[in-house]
Amino acid sequence: MERLLTIREASKVLGVSQSTLRRWDREGRLKPVRVGKHRRYSYQALMELIGQKKESAVAVYARVSSRDQLEDLERQIEYLKSVVQEEGVKIYEVKDVASGIKEGRKGLLKLIELASLGKIRKIYITYPDRLTRFGYDYFVEFFKALGVQVVSVQGKEFKEPEKELVEDLISILTSFAGKLHGMQASVVKRALKELKHANA
Repeated sequence: MERLLTIREASKVLGVSQSTLRRWDREGRLKPVRVGKHRRYSYQALMELIGQKKESAVAVYARVSSRDQLEDLERQIEYLKSVVQEEGVKIYEVKDVASGIKEGRKGLLKLIELASLGKIRKIYITYPDRLTRFGYDYFVEFFKALGVQVVSVQGKEFKEPEKELVEDLISILTSFAGKLHGMQASVVKRALKELKHANA
């Protein structure tokens, strides 16, 4: 008898979220077996999906911290595509408008999904802090473990001014201030106010 897994079990096998599996169901990419109102996934089908040959595709990833930098976002994408076009491969365009320290960025999660499913073999970025402000080497090793190489093109022409770094610092201090009380919190909040004023 064929082994069937719950959606929770299937998400762990594939390394994707349950919401991703539901979306794939709607898109027809991975159809579960219906047992009453519940989804059940063929273990054999999941193993075949994991074992599929990796596409000859790459991803280009661009990030800016705010919507007033959307032109720069598109410049990053076009520049990276011009570099990749020499390889003549399929290109996934992935973008984020968010701080480089923010967790759960949609674009970053998309990269992880593409890598975990073996859809890409390389990720192109203009320079390291587009991918993340902190822990870049950890991300490189993580994607390497999935068989994906991170390529930093280091396009200096796209590097944003110190303003974004200050915005990231404000995000860190805001989070930090929420965990403090009394005089310590007042000191941090005063520093935040001065930073925001200087960065306005």
